[in-house]
Amino acid sequence: MSRKKISIIGGGQIGGVLAQLIALRQLGDAVLFDIVEDMPQGKILDIAEAARVDGFDVNLVGTNKYEDIKGSDLVIVTAGLPRKPGMSRDDLLVTNAKIMQSVAENVKKYAPGSIAIIISNPLDAMVTLFQKVSGFDHGKVLGQAGVLDSSRFSTFIAWELGVSVKDVNAMVLGGHGDTMVPLTRYANVNGIPVMELLERKYGNAAKAKEVMTAMVDRTKMAGGEVVKLLKTGSAFYSPASSAIAMAESIIYDEKRLLPVSAFLKGEFGFKGYYVGVPAVLGSAGVEKVVELTLDDEEKKLLDSSVKAVESLVADMERLGF
Repeated sequence: MSRKKISIIGGGQIGGVLAQLIALRQLGDAVLFDIVEDMPQGKILDIAEAARVDGFDVNLVGTNKYEDIKGSDLVIVTAGLPRKPGMSRDDLLVTNAKIMQSVAENVKKYAPGSIAIIISNPLDAMVTLFQKVSGFDHGKVLGQAGVLDSSRFSTFIAWELGVSVKDVNAMVLGGHGDTMVPLTRYANVNGIPVMELLERKYGNAAKAKEVMTAMVDRTKMAGGEVVKLLKTGSAFYSPASSAIAMAESIIYDEKRLLPVSAFLKGEFGFKGYYVGVPAVLGSAGVEKVVELTLDDEEKKLLDSSVKAVESLVADMERLGF
Protein backbone atom coordinates (compact mmCIF):
# COMPACT_ATOMS: atom_id res chain seq x y z
CA MET A 1 0.00 0.00 0.00
CA SER A 2 1.40 3.39 -0.98
CA ARG A 3 2.06 5.95 1.72
CA LYS A 4 -0.22 8.94 2.20
CA LYS A 5 1.03 12.34 1.08
CA ILE A 6 0.78 15.09 3.67
CA SER A 7 1.55 18.69 2.77
CA ILE A 8 2.26 21.39 5.33
CA ILE A 9 1.63 24.97 4.22
CA GLY A 10 3.82 27.23 6.32
CA GLY A 11 7.36 26.30 7.30
CA GLY A 12 7.60 28.22 10.56
CA GLN A 13 7.85 26.81 14.07
CA ILE A 14 4.64 24.76 13.88
CA GLY A 15 5.36 23.60 10.34
CA GLY A 16 8.81 22.34 11.26
CA VAL A 17 7.51 20.37 14.24
CA LEU A 18 4.70 18.95 12.10
CA ALA A 19 7.18 17.68 9.51
CA GLN A 20 9.31 16.09 12.22
CA LEU A 21 6.33 14.39 13.89
CA ILE A 22 5.03 13.08 10.55
CA ALA A 23 8.45 11.57 9.90
CA LEU A 24 8.91 10.15 13.40
CA ARG A 25 5.46 8.52 13.35
CA GLN A 26 5.81 7.57 9.67
CA LEU A 27 2.34 8.90 8.90
CA GLY A 28 3.24 9.42 5.25
CA ASP A 29 5.48 11.30 2.86
CA ALA A 30 5.70 14.97 3.82
CA VAL A 31 6.01 18.19 1.83
CA LEU A 32 6.89 21.40 3.70
CA PHE A 33 5.98 24.54 1.71
CA ASP A 34 6.89 28.12 2.50
CA ILE A 35 7.34 31.30 0.46
CA VAL A 36 10.67 32.03 2.18
CA GLU A 37 13.37 30.83 -0.18
CA ASP A 38 15.50 27.90 1.06
CA MET A 39 13.98 27.85 4.58
CA PRO A 40 11.71 24.79 4.16
CA GLN A 41 14.47 23.01 2.26
CA GLY A 42 16.82 23.61 5.18
CA LYS A 43 14.37 22.36 7.79
CA ILE A 44 13.55 19.23 5.79
CA LEU A 45 17.24 18.49 5.20
CA ASP A 46 17.88 18.78 8.93
CA ILE A 47 14.99 16.39 9.73
CA ALA A 48 15.97 13.94 6.99
CA GLU A 49 19.53 13.74 8.26
CA ALA A 50 18.18 12.27 11.53
CA ALA A 51 16.40 9.41 9.73
CA ARG A 52 19.04 6.82 10.57
CA VAL A 53 19.11 7.88 14.21
CA ASP A 54 15.33 8.04 14.65
CA GLY A 55 14.57 5.06 12.42
CA PHE A 56 12.06 6.56 10.02
CA ASP A 57 11.87 5.96 6.29
CA VAL A 58 9.57 8.37 4.45
CA ASN A 59 10.08 10.84 1.63
CA LEU A 60 10.55 14.44 2.77
CA VAL A 61 10.47 17.51 0.50
CA GLY A 62 11.03 21.18 1.27
CA THR A 63 9.76 23.55 -1.39
CA ASN A 64 8.81 27.07 -2.44
CA LYS A 65 6.55 25.78 -5.23
CA TYR A 66 2.88 25.03 -4.65
CA GLU A 67 3.02 22.50 -7.49
CA ASP A 68 4.86 20.12 -5.15
CA ILE A 69 1.72 19.61 -3.03
CA LYS A 70 -0.02 18.01 -6.00
CA GLY A 71 -1.89 14.83 -5.10
CA SER A 72 -1.85 15.42 -1.35
CA ASP A 73 -4.25 13.34 0.74
CA LEU A 74 -4.03 15.74 3.66
CA VAL A 75 -3.03 19.40 3.86
CA ILE A 76 -2.20 21.07 7.18
CA VAL A 77 -2.20 24.88 7.04
CA THR A 78 -0.12 26.82 9.54
CA ALA A 79 0.63 29.81 7.27
CA GLY A 80 0.22 33.22 8.83
CA LEU A 81 1.87 35.56 11.29
CA PRO A 82 2.20 34.37 14.89
CA ARG A 83 1.00 36.48 17.79
CA LYS A 84 3.31 38.89 19.57
CA PRO A 85 2.97 40.02 23.20
CA GLY A 86 -0.12 42.17 23.65
CA MET A 87 -1.82 40.88 20.49
CA SER A 88 -5.06 38.93 20.48
CA ARG A 89 -5.77 36.21 17.93
CA ASP A 90 -8.30 38.59 16.35
CA ASP A 91 -5.60 41.23 15.74
CA LEU A 92 -4.19 38.90 13.09
CA LEU A 93 -7.40 38.90 11.04
CA VAL A 94 -6.56 41.14 8.08
CA THR A 95 -2.99 39.97 7.50
CA ASN A 96 -3.72 36.29 7.86
CA ALA A 97 -6.94 36.46 5.81
CA LYS A 98 -4.89 37.66 2.83
CA ILE A 99 -2.47 34.77 3.32
CA MET A 100 -5.27 32.21 3.78
CA GLN A 101 -7.03 33.34 0.62
CA SER A 102 -3.91 32.62 -1.42
CA VAL A 103 -3.33 29.30 0.34
CA ALA A 104 -6.90 28.11 -0.30
CA GLU A 105 -6.69 29.05 -3.99
CA ASN A 106 -3.50 27.04 -4.43
CA VAL A 107 -4.69 24.02 -2.45
CA LYS A 108 -7.84 24.02 -4.59
CA LYS A 109 -5.67 24.10 -7.72
CA TYR A 110 -3.07 21.50 -6.81
CA ALA A 111 -4.69 19.27 -4.15
CA PRO A 112 -8.45 19.35 -4.82
CA GLY A 113 -8.97 15.86 -3.38
CA SER A 114 -7.36 16.59 -0.02
CA ILE A 115 -8.72 17.06 3.48
CA ALA A 116 -7.57 20.32 5.10
CA ILE A 117 -6.71 20.91 8.74
CA ILE A 118 -6.35 24.62 9.55
CA ILE A 119 -4.22 25.85 12.47
CA SER A 120 -3.78 29.53 11.48
CA ASN A 121 -5.34 32.21 13.70
CA PRO A 122 -7.90 33.62 14.21
CA LEU A 123 -8.85 29.97 13.83
CA ASP A 124 -12.60 29.85 13.28
CA ALA A 125 -12.48 32.72 10.77
CA MET A 126 -9.57 31.16 8.88
CA VAL A 127 -11.35 27.80 8.60
CA THR A 128 -14.42 29.61 7.29
CA LEU A 129 -12.38 31.53 4.71
CA PHE A 130 -10.46 28.45 3.52
CA GLN A 131 -13.69 26.54 2.92
CA LYS A 132 -15.31 29.51 1.16
CA VAL A 133 -12.38 30.04 -1.22
CA SER A 134 -11.59 26.35 -1.84
CA GLY A 135 -15.18 25.22 -2.23
CA PHE A 136 -14.30 21.94 -0.48
CA ASP A 137 -17.06 19.96 1.23
CA HIS A 138 -17.57 21.35 4.72
CA GLY A 139 -16.61 18.02 6.29
CA LYS A 140 -13.24 18.06 4.54
CA VAL A 141 -12.21 21.37 6.10
CA LEU A 142 -11.72 21.50 9.85
CA GLY A 143 -9.79 23.50 12.40
CA GLN A 144 -7.38 22.52 15.13
CA ALA A 145 -8.13 24.26 18.39
CA GLY A 146 -10.25 22.13 20.70
CA VAL A 147 -7.71 19.30 20.89
CA LEU A 148 -5.07 21.78 22.04
CA ASP A 149 -7.31 23.71 24.43
CA SER A 150 -8.60 20.45 25.94
CA SER A 151 -5.04 19.18 26.39
CA ARG A 152 -4.08 22.40 28.14
CA PHE A 153 -7.12 22.12 30.44
CA SER A 154 -6.28 18.46 31.17
CA THR A 155 -2.67 19.36 31.97
CA PHE A 156 -3.68 21.99 34.52
CA ILE A 157 -6.13 19.55 36.14
CA ALA A 158 -3.45 16.85 36.37
CA TRP A 159 -0.99 19.27 37.99
CA GLU A 160 -3.60 20.43 40.50
CA LEU A 161 -4.68 16.93 41.52
CA GLY A 162 -1.28 15.28 41.32
CA VAL A 163 -2.46 12.56 38.93
CA SER A 164 -1.31 11.31 35.54
CA VAL A 165 -2.58 13.45 32.70
CA LYS A 166 -3.18 10.17 30.83
CA ASP A 167 -6.21 9.58 33.06
CA VAL A 168 -7.70 13.08 32.76
CA ASN A 169 -10.59 13.59 30.36
CA ALA A 170 -11.59 17.19 29.72
CA MET A 171 -13.13 18.98 26.78
CA VAL A 172 -13.22 22.57 25.58
CA LEU A 173 -15.89 23.76 23.13
CA GLY A 174 -16.63 27.02 21.30
CA GLY A 175 -14.48 29.47 19.40
CA HIS A 176 -10.70 29.44 19.76
CA GLY A 177 -10.35 32.59 21.78
CA ASP A 178 -11.15 34.18 25.11
CA THR A 179 -14.77 32.97 24.94
CA MET A 180 -13.89 29.26 24.68
CA VAL A 181 -15.93 26.98 26.96
CA PRO A 182 -14.08 24.44 29.12
CA LEU A 183 -16.75 21.97 30.26
CA THR A 184 -16.03 21.69 33.98
CA ARG A 185 -19.03 19.48 34.70
CA TYR A 186 -17.81 16.78 32.30
CA ALA A 187 -14.14 16.88 33.35
CA ASN A 188 -13.10 13.64 35.07
CA VAL A 189 -10.19 11.47 36.10
CA ASN A 190 -10.96 7.97 34.83
CA GLY A 191 -14.65 8.63 35.34
CA ILE A 192 -14.42 10.40 38.70
CA PRO A 193 -15.66 14.00 38.39
CA VAL A 194 -12.86 16.53 38.85
CA MET A 195 -15.11 18.73 41.00
CA GLU A 196 -15.65 15.81 43.38
CA LEU A 197 -11.89 15.27 43.66
CA LEU A 198 -11.29 18.97 44.25
CA GLU A 199 -13.91 19.04 47.01
CA ARG A 200 -12.20 16.09 48.68
CA LYS A 201 -8.82 17.81 48.44
CA TYR A 202 -9.94 21.15 49.84
CA GLY A 203 -12.79 20.02 52.07
CA ASN A 204 -15.42 22.43 50.75
CA ALA A 205 -17.27 23.18 47.54
CA ALA A 206 -16.51 26.92 47.51
CA LYS A 207 -12.74 26.41 47.43
CA ALA A 208 -13.08 23.67 44.81
CA LYS A 209 -15.07 26.04 42.59
CA GLU A 210 -12.47 28.78 43.09
CA VAL A 211 -9.64 26.47 42.03
CA MET A 212 -11.58 25.21 39.01
CA THR A 213 -12.35 28.79 37.93
CA ALA A 214 -8.64 29.59 38.06
CA MET A 215 -7.86 26.57 35.85
CA VAL A 216 -10.58 27.57 33.39
CA ASP A 217 -9.19 31.11 33.20
CA ARG A 218 -5.66 29.80 32.68
CA THR A 219 -6.89 27.53 29.89
CA LYS A 220 -8.53 30.47 28.12
CA MET A 221 -5.34 32.51 28.38
CA ALA A 222 -2.88 29.65 27.90
CA GLY A 223 -1.79 30.70 24.42
CA GLY A 224 -1.18 34.26 25.60
CA GLU A 225 0.81 32.94 28.57
CA VAL A 226 3.18 31.16 26.19
CA VAL A 227 3.44 34.24 23.94
CA LYS A 228 4.34 36.39 26.94
CA LEU A 229 7.05 33.97 28.07
CA LEU A 230 8.54 33.39 24.62
CA LYS A 231 8.45 37.11 23.76
CA THR A 232 9.33 36.45 20.10
CA GLY A 233 6.63 34.00 19.01
CA SER A 234 3.71 31.83 19.99
CA ALA A 235 3.12 28.19 20.97
CA PHE A 236 4.31 25.68 18.39
CA TYR A 237 4.94 22.24 19.85
CA SER A 238 1.50 21.70 21.44
CA PRO A 239 -0.48 22.99 18.41
CA ALA A 240 1.53 20.72 16.10
CA SER A 241 1.05 17.67 18.33
CA SER A 242 -2.68 18.38 18.51
CA ALA A 243 -2.95 18.59 14.72
CA ILE A 244 -1.07 15.30 14.42
CA ALA A 245 -3.68 13.61 16.65
CA MET A 246 -6.34 14.77 14.20
CA ALA A 247 -4.25 13.72 11.19
CA GLU A 248 -3.74 10.22 12.60
CA SER A 249 -7.46 9.75 13.15
CA ILE A 250 -8.13 10.75 9.53
CA ILE A 251 -5.25 8.82 7.94
CA TYR A 252 -5.91 5.63 9.90
CA ASP A 253 -9.71 6.05 9.92
CA GLU A 254 -9.66 5.75 13.71
CA LYS A 255 -13.06 7.42 14.28
CA ARG A 256 -11.70 9.28 17.29
CA LEU A 257 -14.08 11.67 19.04
CA LEU A 258 -12.14 14.93 19.23
CA PRO A 259 -13.12 18.57 19.79
CA VAL A 260 -12.45 20.38 16.49
CA SER A 261 -13.67 23.44 14.66
CA ALA A 262 -16.38 21.86 12.49
CA PHE A 263 -19.19 23.24 10.37
CA LEU A 264 -22.53 23.17 12.16
CA LYS A 265 -25.77 22.32 10.39
CA GLY A 266 -28.13 22.79 13.32
CA GLU A 267 -26.20 20.92 16.01
CA PHE A 268 -26.27 22.63 19.43
CA GLY A 269 -28.84 25.01 17.90
CA PHE A 270 -26.38 26.68 15.51
CA LYS A 271 -26.20 26.65 11.74
CA GLY A 272 -23.77 27.92 9.14
CA TYR A 273 -20.66 28.50 11.26
CA TYR A 274 -17.43 26.71 12.12
CA VAL A 275 -17.28 26.25 15.90
CA GLY A 276 -15.37 23.97 18.27
CA VAL A 277 -17.50 20.88 18.97
CA PRO A 278 -16.96 17.14 19.56
CA ALA A 279 -16.68 15.34 16.23
CA VAL A 280 -15.85 11.89 14.91
CA LEU A 281 -12.81 12.05 12.60
CA GLY A 282 -12.27 9.39 9.97
CA SER A 283 -11.10 8.93 6.41
CA ALA A 284 -13.79 11.32 5.16
CA GLY A 285 -12.78 14.08 7.56
CA VAL A 286 -15.49 15.22 9.97
CA GLU A 287 -17.89 12.30 9.75
CA LYS A 288 -20.25 13.29 12.54
CA VAL A 289 -20.74 16.11 15.03
CA VAL A 290 -21.68 14.64 18.41
CA GLU A 291 -24.07 16.66 20.53
CA LEU A 292 -24.03 16.45 24.32
CA THR A 293 -26.45 17.79 26.88
CA LEU A 294 -25.56 21.24 28.16
CA ASP A 295 -27.07 22.85 31.23
CA ASP A 296 -28.34 26.44 31.13
CA GLU A 297 -25.02 27.99 32.14
CA GLU A 298 -23.01 25.92 29.63
CA LYS A 299 -25.46 26.76 26.86
CA LYS A 300 -25.24 30.45 27.74
CA LEU A 301 -21.43 30.33 27.54
CA LEU A 302 -21.50 28.48 24.21
CA ASP A 303 -24.02 31.01 22.84
CA SER A 304 -21.65 33.82 23.78
CA SER A 305 -18.70 32.03 22.16
CA VAL A 306 -20.59 31.44 18.92
CA LYS A 307 -21.63 35.11 18.85
CA ALA A 308 -17.93 36.02 19.04
CA VAL A 309 -17.24 33.73 16.07
CA GLU A 310 -20.15 35.26 14.15
CA SER A 311 -18.79 38.75 14.83
CA LEU A 312 -15.30 37.78 13.68
CA VAL A 313 -16.61 36.24 10.46
CA ALA A 314 -18.77 39.34 9.86
CA ASP A 315 -15.69 41.56 10.31
CA MET A 316 -13.78 39.42 7.81
CA GLU A 317 -16.59 39.62 5.26
CA ARG A 318 -16.88 43.38 5.74
CA LEU A 319 -13.17 43.62 4.89
CA GLY A 320 -13.89 41.91 1.60
CA PHE A 321 -12.90 38.32 2.34
